[in-house]
Amino acid sequence: MSRETHIVGFQVGRATYGVPITSLHEIVRVPEITAVPDAPAYLEGVINLRGKIVSVVDLRKRFGQASAGLDRRSRILVVEHRGRLAGMIVDSASEVLKIPESEIEAAPAMMQEGGLDCVTGLAKYQGRLVILLDISKVLAAPEAGSEPAAEKTAAAGK
Repeated sequence: MSRETHIVGFQVGRATYGVPITSLHEIVRVPEITAVPDAPAYLEGVINLRGKIVSVVDLRKRFGQASAGLDRRSRILVVEHRGRLAGMIVDSASEVLKIPESEIEAAPAMMQEGGLDCVTGLAKYQGRLVILLDISKVLAAPEAGSEPAAEKTAAAGK
């Protein structure tokens, strides 16, 4: 009996991505998003999700694609990251995919060398490729992006 990996499939642009269902908190329609000053371009802002403040990242912008604007199919995948909730705007959330582990391959070395270390693997599912993501690496980018600003501030203070 082969083991299966359960992932939540979603679309960003023409590509299908997936994250482990265990990391998903919920999927919500896109409410009003409050912009945050001095945030990286892909950090869309924050939302109030039943009394909890949740940071929201636009995955199109995070992946360097042009923002297509929100429509009725747009969703926010709310995930838990480092003990806090975070949201990722996707073009649409499809379904829970049950993928046999034999159909999952490690990410090609070229992807990891090219700075795409948030890709953990590629899955073959019903004739299409699903790009599997490491949520902690997708969401860790704001900290990495803020380091140069901190260095500039430190340099300016000298």
